[in-house]
Amino acid sequence: MRHAHRVEVVRAAEAALMARLPEGTLMQRAATGLAAACARLLTRRRGRVYGSRVVVLAGSGDNGGDALYAGAALARRGARVSAVLTAPERAHAAGLAALRAAGGRVAPDQEVGLADFSRADLVLDGIVGIGGKGGLRPEARPYAEAGRSGVVVAVDVPSGVDADTGEVAGVALRADVTVCFGTYKPGLLVDPGASYAGAVHLVGIGLELPAAEVSALQHADVAGLLPVPAAESDKYRRGVVGVAAGSARYPGAALLAVAGALRGGAGAVRYVGTAAEEVVRRFPEALVTEGGPAGAGRVQAWVVGPGGGEGAERALAEALAADVPVLVDADGLTELARLGPGALAGRTAPTLLTPHTGEAARLLAGAQDGGGAARPPAADELAAARLATARRLAAVYRATVLLKGSTTVVADPGGAVRVNPTGTSWLATAGSGDVLAGLAGSLLAAGLSPLDAASVAAYLHGLAARRTAAAPGAPVTALDVAAALSTAWNDVRSAAARPGA
Repeated sequence: MRHAHRVEVVRAAEAALMARLPEGTLMQRAATGLAAACARLLTRRRGRVYGSRVVVLAGSGDNGGDALYAGAALARRGARVSAVLTAPERAHAAGLAALRAAGGRVAPDQEVGLADFSRADLVLDGIVGIGGKGGLRPEARPYAEAGRSGVVVAVDVPSGVDADTGEVAGVALRADVTVCFGTYKPGLLVDPGASYAGAVHLVGIGLELPAAEVSALQHADVAGLLPVPAAESDKYRRGVVGVAAGSARYPGAALLAVAGALRGGAGAVRYVGTAAEEVVRRFPEALVTEGGPAGAGRVQAWVVGPGGGEGAERALAEALAADVPVLVDADGLTELARLGPGALAGRTAPTLLTPHTGEAARLLAGAQDGGGAARPPAADELAAARLATARRLAAVYRATVLLKGSTTVVADPGGAVRVNPTGTSWLATAGSGDVLAGLAGSLLAAGLSPLDAASVAAYLHGLAARRTAAAPGAPVTALDVAAALSTAWNDVRSAAARPGA
């Protein structure tokens, strides 16, 4: 699992470690790891480090120092290294001296610096460190806007990206690779920051850190959470998931939600709604009932809302009255936004909400949570602050929230947050959310916690879409994704079982 820590936590851990080490040791550890990563990239691209053109964009403070020391190490291996100082009067003095002693040079002005930047085989972005806020300053913006031929390596975080949130307020430098020190930073794992970070590599520097507030699952983590039937299992012991979905206007939502639910590990799927005939025709293994959740029989979890139309109000009320986990999606979320958080106040069983940012805006507007906003939040504002949005929703509704989007974020009301690393833009297709809802609901019924069910569902859903899109090299449908879920499940288990996974 990838664990990410906020800047203030990292700073405290660095201070504690530096107090026990000789002065400069921590920076040397970071610079050595950074230089090694850059050397590997140059060797892969050009076959050698010797003779490579390297540009160090060095701002003030320790981030610039890391970059300058790494540039010095590359210069000692024969690279032609030049430094561009965006704040010359505040450049890291010892790092700059090391670079010059190794044969590196400093660009005399911005015109020369930009020319070097555009021709470089590799650029080290050490302009702004993890404490930076806001977009790039005017003196650094030309480097974000200039054309370039080489690979850009960000030092700890791309300059202009908020390390804690992934927010980008203005201009930021887009990296091909980010080398981060000690721990991942939340802003490297969630968009828009993640889209600026490129491939992220972690260099250990010996920090002692508390439990992370933000994490991202990997194959081995997901494999360990997948439900596996025991020898004495039957379909009821494995869990029954109820699906209340579909309407006269959106009958396909019922089929898609059931398709996802059938591949989520529960022993049976019980469908209620107006599309019972279509569901059993397509999926004869489904148990169908016309009517609402109250008369459907025993289930271990409910999925309510996909394509529910006008029937969502009754379905939501009946499902929430049951003492089992409930996943609320789509039209169910619209109804919940009308009712507000009070609709969940008396529940003892957990609730999982699966909004996209438009639905999140309606939920927050309906919550009247005392935030003092003069107007309802806009969906694009919430999308730009995905971590904060998911956390706020989870706190206001006291429910686990799976916030869908370019990076899916899962937030637990207790404070834990997971970001999904497998998302793909191919999932921006009608019905894919219905499949995800059914899959997550089935995992709830199989016994996973809401945090685990939502995280595993998002992971498998993304893998299935990636695999399906890659095979034909063309757009995919929601049913294609549902059909590929079993393969994604097997891929995860097989990869986790391999030595060294």
